[in-house]
Amino acid sequence: MRQASAILSFDTPGRGFTDITRTMAEWLAGTGIGEGLLTLLCRHTSASLLIQENAAREVRLDLAAWLDRLAPEDGDYLHDEEGPDDMPAHLKAVLTGVNLQIPVIGGRMALGTWQGIYLAEHRRRPHRREIAVHLVGA
Repeated sequence: MRQASAILSFDTPGRGFTDITRTMAEWLAGTGIGEGLLTLLCRHTSASLLIQENAAREVRLDLAAWLDRLAPEDGDYLHDEEGPDDMPAHLKAVLTGVNLQIPVIGGRMALGTWQGIYLAEHRRRPHRREIAVHLVGA
């Protein structure tokens, strides 16, 4: 059994979804591990990770609109020290999750044909976000 780990940084343009699939695939290829389990952890409380459709941009737009309806900025939140988008960002991260586990088969992530890995930025302004990655396998 072998292991590999790293902390990868990504710049987000502000609210939306950043496709990190290619970066994760390149990192995985560099490990030389062919079979195993890849774990990703977003090290933030106002951003998250998703596996979602990678073909139709409208899916991500609809998802963002749905999340905005569930956690609107004009909600009556106690936590508002960092601005009106802060608490809704925390709620969206709770709903979408901060970690993923992806099987690795034949040296590749076992994602479906139309699946991609996205870093969801829930704050309005750009951020530099960190993803801790860990791979265990052979």
